[in-house]
Amino acid sequence: MCGICGIISFSQEKIRDELIKSMMSVIKHRGPDDKGLLIDGNIGLGHSRLSILDLSSAGHQPMFDLSGRYCIVHNGEIYNYLELKQELSSKYPFVTSTDTEVILYAYQEWGVKCLDRFNGMFVFAIYDIKTRTLFLARDRFGIKPMYYYYDKDQFVFASEIKSILQAIPQEKIPNDTIIFDYLVFNRTDQHTATFFKNIKRLDHGYYVLIKEDNVSFHQWYNLKGHINSSFSSVEEFRSILIDSIRLRLRSDVSVGVCLSGGLDSSSITSILTSILKKDDTQTFSAVYGKDEVGDESDYIDLYQDSISTMHKTFPTAQTLYSDLTSFIMCHGEPIPSTSPYAQFKVMELAKDYVKVLLDGQGGDELLAGYHYFFGNYFQELLLHLHLLKLLGESYFYYHNHQSLFAFKSLIFYFLPNSLKSRAKLLGRNYLKKDFYEQEKKNTILLETLFNVRSLQEALLNHFEYKLEHLLKWEDRNSMGFSLESRVPFLDYRLVEKTLSLPSEKIIAKGMTKCILREAMKGILPEQIRLRKDKVGFITPESEWFRESIFQDFILDLLQSDSFRQKPYFDYKTCIKLYNLHLQRKINISGDIWKWIHLELWFNYFIS
Repeated sequence: MCGICGIISFSQEKIRDELIKSMMSVIKHRGPDDKGLLIDGNIGLGHSRLSILDLSSAGHQPMFDLSGRYCIVHNGEIYNYLELKQELSSKYPFVTSTDTEVILYAYQEWGVKCLDRFNGMFVFAIYDIKTRTLFLARDRFGIKPMYYYYDKDQFVFASEIKSILQAIPQEKIPNDTIIFDYLVFNRTDQHTATFFKNIKRLDHGYYVLIKEDNVSFHQWYNLKGHINSSFSSVEEFRSILIDSIRLRLRSDVSVGVCLSGGLDSSSITSILTSILKKDDTQTFSAVYGKDEVGDESDYIDLYQDSISTMHKTFPTAQTLYSDLTSFIMCHGEPIPSTSPYAQFKVMELAKDYVKVLLDGQGGDELLAGYHYFFGNYFQELLLHLHLLKLLGESYFYYHNHQSLFAFKSLIFYFLPNSLKSRAKLLGRNYLKKDFYEQEKKNTILLETLFNVRSLQEALLNHFEYKLEHLLKWEDRNSMGFSLESRVPFLDYRLVEKTLSLPSEKIIAKGMTKCILREAMKGILPEQIRLRKDKVGFITPESEWFRESIFQDFILDLLQSDSFRQKPYFDYKTCIKLYNLHLQRKINISGDIWKWIHLELWFNYFIS
């Protein structure tokens, strides 16, 4: 796991060492163990290394093949590198124990088709010195990040936007359409645009070829095209999940696991201890105190007898206030809730004990873990006139959850787009009308994430338009503390087969993740396996923003000249709503956080 960056000048201007070094310096946290750069005339590459496989100097990057023709900078892990290495070893003379060298020779052997053979998370750039061609590729689901800026003079890329801004500081321009989606729909990263108007991210499953001033983008992986063969049995699901976790234990440094107490992270933890017999497992959790919002201590503590070492962190309003600057600088773009802050504190805790963490990220998108997926399933049943089944599933849903949320979601999905947009605006009357009217026509979310007709289509769209922001937060939180985070639920074998399942294998009798629950029978504690509630990495933010430490800060922010002059907010309405929140007449903690984060982001990255 590392940080990479580079510049290709189309005007043939020689790249300065100092420029690449400045780009590397702001992503040093991604790889504090080593650094390297290559300057070849108008092409410059930089690398900051986090040593995970082959800790020796042999793993230094940029890495060259023995002929000296090909050079690579790489961020991520290829988990099946040992199998690929064995396949290639009769033809290529390996001199390191890294997966990076395997990528280098796999590209020489199979060209672009090498991407299909990789099971992992990756972004890498391979430079062919002979043809002066750069090949830049990103993994299937976007687990590892890549951003770029491209104009007639240059192509600039890096693992984080702050690195790109070292090369083009003039491009600190906000993207109002993305800000609109953030404020209205609580979404970011739903397409290649970023919060910076002219900086984009390379889409997942894509690669770029750059030769001279010719830049071409190509899709090498399309998830929808691989949905054709589901599991033959629950046992096959369990077998692939176990193998996915086994592969992600490959490391020359210590490996731990993030344990939230939910179904996904607990499944990973149980497989580690009871199936893979990893007796030295260490877990890392965020807790808030019994009966506090977001606290899952009761479920986490079920592992006290089977885990060698359990570590806990205790995020509070005080820690969030103290960490505001470092948290916002770590992420580089606004986040629509404080949930990633809990993960931030878990990573901060883990950095003193391990260098690699397994995490349950992706399980909710893969197995319909959010309540609104019930609305998608009910919509599917209604459209196919499976009315008796719809009636039964509706009964089980309400019986299990005592909630009307799924039914509200169902109604929302049938609304025309104009009314969907207005529905999302309810409670957000703090937005200026001109801003809302100008940007509502530019959003793509109404046509993608909120315009589906079946559960499978909803899950596929989540992989295309929602999963990216969760993976970005995972990457920033972990890499901010020089940790590598691995996500077993996003093994492509597991994803392709799971998303081929009929809906009733995922949702049944008012419960989600049915195939996972069946697969974990006898492995997972029953109190967790049969959990009906969904918590996740949420925080008690509604109470935090009522505490005195935040009251003066928030009111000062809302009344500041900077906030008042933004084209997005009616600041008087914001103040009125915040006072109602303090009086416990409403709970708008999510909106309050977005005001805070957006304003501070402007201060740190735009102003």
